Amino acid sequence: MTLAPARENVLAWLSDRVPAARIKHILGVEQTAGDLARHYGLDEAKARSAGLLHDLAKYFKPQLLLQMAQKEGLELDSVLEAHPHLLHADASAIVARDEFGVVDREILEAIANHTLGRPNMSQLSCTVFVADTIEPSRGNTAQLEALREASLQNLYAAVWQTSDYSLKYLLETRCYIHPRTVLTRNWALQMARSPETGNSTKKSIEQITS
Repeated sequence: MTLAPARENVLAWLSDRVPAARIKHILGVEQTAGDLARHYGLDEAKARSAGLLHDLAKYFKPQLLLQMAQKEGLELDSVLEAHPHLLHADASAIVARDEFGVVDREILEAIANHTLGRPNMSQLSCTVFVADTIEPSRGNTAQLEALREASLQNLYAAVWQTSDYSLKYLLETRCYIHPRTVLTRNWALQMARSPETGNSTKKSIEQITS
């Protein structure tokens, strides 16, 4: 059992199971999450590890994802049952634990929370949640550049704005929206506006969240 598996072992495992483009994304999340963690004085090694492991189950079949969730005793609702792909984050945490021996709770939670988020998630989880959207291979649209700027000013504002970014896409494409995405968005907005927890750096909370 270990805090984090050897990076080369994870990459070898991934190379047999995910396409090259996905590995590029994974490496981008690993780097971006680590950069954000360092920026905010968090554990960079943990953030990088969670980023590297976050999509282990990305290409698992829907039925396998459901079986893993049921075996783990995860709560399933109608949205998750209709769209098991949303379970790949939780399943990736299970693989990180069972296949690679990761026991660090904060790393496992950051992996599990990277898709839907979760109210009251740790700042480490926030870095991976945001990094999954803003890592370099996602592109250079004006919206993404704005998110990247926000991510360096206020971590909770970045979570809220990342949630808004995802919600806008889901609404425009008429996709199902899981309630946790909305709950995460509202929680992060509240945290970003709080003078106690705003975690602001270069700009004031009022400037960022106005």
